[in-house]
Amino acid sequence: MRIFIAVDIPGEVRTRLAEYMTRVKSYAPESRWARVEGLHVTLKFVGEVNDAKVEEIKHALATVKAAPFKVSFESIGFFPNAKSPRIFWAGVQGGDALPAVARDVDQKLSSLGIAREEKDYHPHLTLARAGTRDPHSLKALAPLLTAEAAPHFGTMTAREFWLYRSQPGPGGSKYTKLDRYGLG
Repeated sequence: MRIFIAVDIPGEVRTRLAEYMTRVKSYAPESRWARVEGLHVTLKFVGEVNDAKVEEIKHALATVKAAPFKVSFESIGFFPNAKSPRIFWAGVQGGDALPAVARDVDQKLSSLGIAREEKDYHPHLTLARAGTRDPHSLKALAPLLTAEAAPHFGTMTAREFWLYRSQPGPGGSKYTKLDRYGLG
């Protein structure tokens, strides 16, 4: 089973993201745009594990302790950068609390033999990826960084995170919530 751990985002933020994506898609129609219903703030991607390991992960995640915290969805950007954009993203700011939860999840799962993250945690929502036929398809979006004010998609209080199952398919991956973990 392919799994990951993430914070879900509220409907009003999804609505604003969908409106924004609809407005800017025409700049980069060859890009692969995310399905707004699948957007989430990833804490840790685990990958393929067997059912027994999923049960161990569930128990480990139940030991993650943190207070609810504010999360803001604002700004846009590119990975690796605007000159060579491969991913177009919306920013996610969760103060010190969001990276702390991600680190705690990573630490708990590393005790189960799951590899620790090697890169620093940079929370974001992937809105689009460069197209396979046109690897430069996102370049036309770069002027948005300076041409208009940075968008603000909303805020929320994160009160929980989820263990998700990811099932890749021809129209994109399908995500199923397996288990909920409350904060507070």
